[in-house]
Amino acid sequence: MDFSEASQRVQNLKKRPDNSTLLKLYSLYKQGSDGDVTGSRPGMLDIKGRAKWDAWQTLKGLSQQQAQRQYIALVSELVSKE
Repeated sequence: MDFSEASQRVQNLKKRPDNSTLLKLYSLYKQGSDGDVTGSRPGMLDIKGRAKWDAWQTLKGLSQQQAQRQYIALVSELVSKE
């Protein structure tokens, strides 16, 4: 499975992952596709946006290739649990 295939497969999971797993998927996807976090941190009223930005920020410095490998591994794990 490659990165683009993993991003397609995660959309078709039968069971929705918990919020912490969703944040991990989001941050790995963004790091793998865009690299280090950009822009400023969303304000306090944007709770969801702030959580996503914070999760992505924790991966700062991780190479896009490493993030893609971790994303693929996480998606594979989720698919195998279905």
